[in-house]
Amino acid sequence: MSGDHSHNDSQIDSGSRHNDSHKHKDKYKDKEHKHKDHKKDKEREKSKYSNSEHRDSSDKKHRDKDKERLKLKDGSSDKQKDKHKEKKKEERSFDGKPKKEKENGFESAEFKPKKIKTEEREKKAKKREQEEEDIKPKKKTKVKKGEAVTDGKKKAKKEPEEKWKWWEEERYTDGVKWKFLEHKGPVFAPPYEPLPSNVKFYYDGKHMKLSPGAEEVATFFAKMLDHEYTTKDVFRKNFFKDWRKEMTSEEKSKLTDLNKCDFSEMSEYFKAQSEARKAMTKEEKLKIKAENERILQEYGFCVMDNHKERIANFRIEPPGLFRGRGDHPKMGMLKRRIRPEDIIINCSKDSNHPKPPPGTKWKEVRHDNKVTWLVSWTENIQGSIKYIMLNPSSRIKGEKDWQKYEMARRLKKCVDRIRAQYREDWKSKEMRIRQRAVALYFIDKLALRAGNEKEEGETADTVGCCSLRVEHLTLHQEMDGQEYVVEFDFLGKDSIRYYNKVPVEKRVFKNLQLFMEDKEPEDDLFDRLNTSILNKHLQELMDGLTAKVFRTYNASITLQQQLNELTTSEDNVPAKILSYNRANRAVAVLCNHQRAPPKTFEKSMQNLQTKIDAKKEQLADAKRELKSAKADAKVRRDEKSKKAVESKKKAVQRIEEQLMKLEVQATDREENKQIALGTSKLNYLDPRISVAWCKKLGVPIEKIYNKTQREKFAWAIDMAEKDYEF
Repeated sequence: MSGDHSHNDSQIDSGSRHNDSHKHKDKYKDKEHKHKDHKKDKEREKSKYSNSEHRDSSDKKHRDKDKERLKLKDGSSDKQKDKHKEKKKEERSFDGKPKKEKENGFESAEFKPKKIKTEEREKKAKKREQEEEDIKPKKKTKVKKGEAVTDGKKKAKKEPEEKWKWWEEERYTDGVKWKFLEHKGPVFAPPYEPLPSNVKFYYDGKHMKLSPGAEEVATFFAKMLDHEYTTKDVFRKNFFKDWRKEMTSEEKSKLTDLNKCDFSEMSEYFKAQSEARKAMTKEEKLKIKAENERILQEYGFCVMDNHKERIANFRIEPPGLFRGRGDHPKMGMLKRRIRPEDIIINCSKDSNHPKPPPGTKWKEVRHDNKVTWLVSWTENIQGSIKYIMLNPSSRIKGEKDWQKYEMARRLKKCVDRIRAQYREDWKSKEMRIRQRAVALYFIDKLALRAGNEKEEGETADTVGCCSLRVEHLTLHQEMDGQEYVVEFDFLGKDSIRYYNKVPVEKRVFKNLQLFMEDKEPEDDLFDRLNTSILNKHLQELMDGLTAKVFRTYNASITLQQQLNELTTSEDNVPAKILSYNRANRAVAVLCNHQRAPPKTFEKSMQNLQTKIDAKKEQLADAKRELKSAKADAKVRRDEKSKKAVESKKKAVQRIEEQLMKLEVQATDREENKQIALGTSKLNYLDPRISVAWCKKLGVPIEKIYNKTQREKFAWAIDMAEKDYEF
């Protein structure tokens, strides 16, 4: 045993000496390798962007050398490992447990070589791995719409600009609209481009070259050649009269009859131009879009009181032929080109004033902060003033809307008193008071416009309440089972026909008979009343009251009542939206907001019906599959067949919902065929009613208002809670 023990001791001594010599060598090698590592690191930094294959191979060699060094340092070569295994076997006692030996004051169960610190080397290895990652070709990633890409890296979506909550700030007083206003002025229509030489104009069958001014006006007529307007005598007469003003004296002497003028080649040229625009490549369209965006960014915004605001109509309308609505007496007249010399600019004194095009000047530059327009000019047809204003989503427009609806809510508080008064006035001894009271009844009950005085021959023959003539009303003692019916038939605003049969109170009916006595059809019904007298009386009843406030009040209160009656919280979203549109329709009918059925209406309804029929077939198939699955489940009675039944049930339910949505859509379209819902929604309905309804019944606001409308009514969306009542 002692021999064995001494033999072991000598082995351990020799092992430790061998280890010490290794340590000495390792120190030298370590220094040498550190120096080499440092040099190689520098070389790698220099060749960072060199060929990736070369880097891979050099890095591999370097890692192999590192491994060898670690093996040498740790004394863990294959031979040494075998020796240590043998030693371990020898050092174990008979019971299989290792002997404990004291060496240098430490008890050790077995021989363990000292661990060498490799933190620095590990860092370098990590660095090399990172470099390898950098030079690896990266996978292409799809970039989502709206995300910017720079240097191959995906950038985060642009954060939307913070909205200006102007409704939370104090409003200006004394009629001040703004304190600072800066803008770039208007964008003028592009100059006229003469027609190509191969596009000819003919008079009495002979080619005739027109002067630039006459040719430009001729193109306006040529563009409308297929339109109904160019067949109307008034249009043709007015056009020819104004066209001759642009001709040279020679052209005037030759061109004496419009019927002998041949615009067909011009017309075909413009049709071809239109088709070419439609057939543009994507790149061409994007180029035009980019240019329009550039113009919008430059001219489409202004700075008002340190806030960037969108301008509504910054482009000046190009010259053309006036159309008007209905049978307008001035249709066909030439709308002249607006030039910088016609333009009045409005901005603040301390702003950078808009610059006119080179070689021109503005008519005037004003600094009036009690008006909301930025640019104005007078058009030549009606002599009316045209304006460039801010976008409907701006503070100024939003404040105006808010005030309008608050005024209508004020009327709600005193409407009963006003109604009681005009009912009392029906019995007045003075004819003017009776007429005023009946007119106010029509404005209140039928939401008629007041109707302004007009110069004969200047506008179309449209009327309002105060300008009604005897010929516009027919009185029926009894009609369709109702007593005291008044039949209205006249052209209202924009030459839209107003036709309505309304049962009225007996005293109103008797008064109308009295007003119509001994009068001709073309005589005024209210011959002792005009809009000035009516508006003065309305101001006496309530400060700020006008006929429009009555329309706004009646429209909003009708919507509120209809929504309360038509919708229930149990309905699904499509059914709720149908109810909303029906409530909106009731308002549109009240305000006479009509439209002609869209040209594509029949086709779109056919397409929708085809979808409905296909969905019905799909539902029938799904129900058959469900029936079959139920029968199968009865026989099998296992978990798989039960799951199949549940799956089929869900499929049937989903298809039923889809079918209902399509049928609701079809009903909605049919009912709205001749009704314009948008006008009342944007101009007469307090948006807070709709917002509160959406919040209360869990209908997304996006289903009621589109993006533009949500921007316009941002104040209402932020302000109205679900318990808001008009």
